[in-house]
Amino acid sequence: MNHDTAAPQPQRSETDPQDQFKQSRRNFLKLLGGGIAVSFVLQDAFAFLPDAEEVTSPLVVNPEQVGGWLHIGKDNVVTVYTGKVEVGQNIRTSLAQVVAEELRVSVHSINMVMGDTDLVPYDAGTFGSRSTPVMGPQLRRAAATARGMLLELAAQEWKVEKSTLRLADGHVLNTASNKRLSYGQLAKGTKLLQAVANDAALTPTEQWTIAGTSVPKVNGRDIITGRHTYVSDMKLPGMLHAKILRPPAFGATLASVELAAARAVPGVVVVHEGNFVGVAAPDRAAANKALAAIKPAWHTTSQPSRSEIFDFLKKNASTPRSGGRGSSKKGSLETGMAAAAKTLRSTYHIDYIAHAPMEPRAAVAQWENDKLTLWTGTQRPFGVQDDLAKEFKIDKSQVRVIMPDTGSAYGGKHSGEAALEAARLAKAAQKSVKLTWTREEEFTWAYFRPAGVIEVKSGVKVDGTLTAWEFHNYNSGPSGIETPYEVPHQQIQYHPVDSPLKQGSYRGLASTANIFAIESQMDDLASLVNMDPLAFRLKNLQEPRLRAVFEAAAKAFGWAKTKPGKNRGYGIGGGTEKGGFTATCAEVAINPKTGDVKVLRLTTAFECGAIINPEHLDNQILGAIVQGLGGALFEAVDFKDGKILNPLFGQYRVARFKDMPAMEIVQLNRKDLPSAGAGEAPIVGVAPAIRNAIAAAAGVRLKTLPLVPKGLQVAKS
Repeated sequence: MNHDTAAPQPQRSETDPQDQFKQSRRNFLKLLGGGIAVSFVLQDAFAFLPDAEEVTSPLVVNPEQVGGWLHIGKDNVVTVYTGKVEVGQNIRTSLAQVVAEELRVSVHSINMVMGDTDLVPYDAGTFGSRSTPVMGPQLRRAAATARGMLLELAAQEWKVEKSTLRLADGHVLNTASNKRLSYGQLAKGTKLLQAVANDAALTPTEQWTIAGTSVPKVNGRDIITGRHTYVSDMKLPGMLHAKILRPPAFGATLASVELAAARAVPGVVVVHEGNFVGVAAPDRAAANKALAAIKPAWHTTSQPSRSEIFDFLKKNASTPRSGGRGSSKKGSLETGMAAAAKTLRSTYHIDYIAHAPMEPRAAVAQWENDKLTLWTGTQRPFGVQDDLAKEFKIDKSQVRVIMPDTGSAYGGKHSGEAALEAARLAKAAQKSVKLTWTREEEFTWAYFRPAGVIEVKSGVKVDGTLTAWEFHNYNSGPSGIETPYEVPHQQIQYHPVDSPLKQGSYRGLASTANIFAIESQMDDLASLVNMDPLAFRLKNLQEPRLRAVFEAAAKAFGWAKTKPGKNRGYGIGGGTEKGGFTATCAEVAINPKTGDVKVLRLTTAFECGAIINPEHLDNQILGAIVQGLGGALFEAVDFKDGKILNPLFGQYRVARFKDMPAMEIVQLNRKDLPSAGAGEAPIVGVAPAIRNAIAAAAGVRLKTLPLVPKGLQVAKS
């Protein structure tokens, strides 16, 4: 999987949007049962209606133009239809907040229909921190358009000017006559559909009363009481339980297989298609028994191991495409290096790490009348729908993917492996089938954050002015690869590699690797010219938003006011990704006898424009810090001969309660700027801040992630 490339751009339909809008009006209101509706990208929400003669051709749109619908019914309920999904980042709440703000209603009167391919318009997926900056503004405009429609209907009813009316608490109020009409009353008997008005007046950020506040998670009670049904909790009548025969190593192919004993287990269905072998049984015990009875023979091929992965990545790198993503050139490196008083060359190594979600992949598949319905936790319901349609050679309208709110993903659930496996077995069994991956399967057969080799050569004047910057990334990816610092002469290149392990998106993508290397190099350059690390950064940094978070983190941390004690050190790191700006300060303590490293405290400043929900933003930042802590200190996928050697939580070291430092979060609320996402950027400053703190405490400048999986003494050797 090429984890960091842009999605392919689909071709636009030649159908005129306005013509399609007129044709689709009757179908959409039929789907919703009348009322007031606003569309803000015409899509194939009508393709699933039973009246074939009323179905219009879908308008395929650019992925950036995320579509959706907003509907107000006679019951006073506002329903939003969006292809975005909830994977723990709380967009179900924050998107409801911006709609409630524009419509002057309670968040609890907003019903969010998300991630159901039969009900919502096409959406490329929930990734890249796009939901808040892309979907949020569209929903605001849709709600503002609906607000105007409500005022118009009320003005017609009362025969007054719209300007004399206002909205409050789900009603249109006539202040002159003290009359009021609820939204439901205005919607009753109405069939009104309008395209979004791009010039609809939005509520200024300074006037927000719902957005901008810490509204509790809308379905939080269901989550904490266990009422919410995750896919792994689902039970359908007559449902079978599935298990899959896994190869002994990556790249292994099935030479032969004996299935008679498995088929002899009562109630078991066995499917063998090429290298795929799976079983489905009335209960998990029978499924496990059938799986154990299978006798396979495998062909294996030579695979690189962890001990040689960095050499492998360098030797197998592709030539970067000139002008391609992740490749840029400015000035002359030769000139820049000649102008430098001192130069520094470093090589950084980044291990593969796992996403380690609490909820492993799971899917429930059901075939009825040649239509497949699939429940699964995925960030890309329409992508999974497309994969399933291609696999079974059926039209996409015959595949419905439903994504119940899922516990976590961290960029790790773009794909639908469990969905495809469950669907194969359900088709053969002609019964619904549930497949839940084990923890070992999740650690082995899901994809990883890419490993990488990063080579940096830089030059600096005696006064701390950067003169040259050469940066080569092998395999990790291009996200965050550009230095935010002012350097007159630079060359930056991303070198793709055909990875031996399956790799893909991760929280922050490759910026966790690139910014680690950038910020480590900046710290080492500061040491080279005897400058304070913060002062050195600020001297070479013009971006005001990044300067602001560095200064805010340092102030809250007490960077210039206190000094670390013996065997302790302070470090700083930061960067920008997906429209978010972050900086982290760290204090570490090192046990001189054992080499154990303890992170004592972390202070992170973060800015992502106007804040929609402060408490949920805190949660996102906190989660990123904790995940970044594990990736900085311990996490690494160990593998040899095509086998994962640490596929369980007892073997794969994540951050634990005992590792938690004191954490302080500083939010910079920029009400003058559009809201951006916060799910990814806060992670990027954690690892370099810790690394630089270790360097300050012990004089050891580590260049590999994870930093100290076995303590600092091992890292020194």
